[in-house]
Amino acid sequence: MKIISIAAVTAGGKTTIVNELKKQIPSTKSLHFDEYSFEGEVDDFYTWTKQGADYNVWNLHPLIKDILEIKKNSDCEYLLLDYPFAYCHKALSQYIDCAIFIDTPLDIAMARRILRDMGNATGDEIRQNMELYLKYARITYIQMIKDVLPSSDYIIDGTKELSEKTDEIKKIMLSL
Repeated sequence: MKIISIAAVTAGGKTTIVNELKKQIPSTKSLHFDEYSFEGEVDDFYTWTKQGADYNVWNLHPLIKDILEIKKNSDCEYLLLDYPFAYCHKALSQYIDCAIFIDTPLDIAMARRILRDMGNATGDEIRQNMELYLKYARITYIQMIKDVLPSSDYIIDGTKELSEKTDEIKKIMLSL
């Protein structure tokens, strides 16, 4: 079994691509970072980034446990990790065979996040969210691009259509 990490900034397209790949490639399973609660999980990303952005503060043992369980008890060919850190977390990196980063421009990711998460928000709520993004959150997105993108094995252009990104990643997967 090959374990492939799909990373991107928030709303960069990780989950959409992982779900599409699972539909198209038989014998593929996935685990999604956002479905877990982790000890050491960061609440204040601004401070975390200012203090050096240590990805190892997350205790990812629940995710690692599930990876090992699937490796032991499944005959799938691929395990996709919808996971934002690529090789940046020491404990989990040893299980990854290939890390792919979807390089989605921050304006596209922001537009997707607003459409996905703020469909019922008022104009004032959206403006307040944009102010918080500019003051506190953007620095973390930039940090991810500085750390996670260069640690990845492959970079996919996040501006491409879903079918193009999926085809590109499928070719990578099938070549492993």
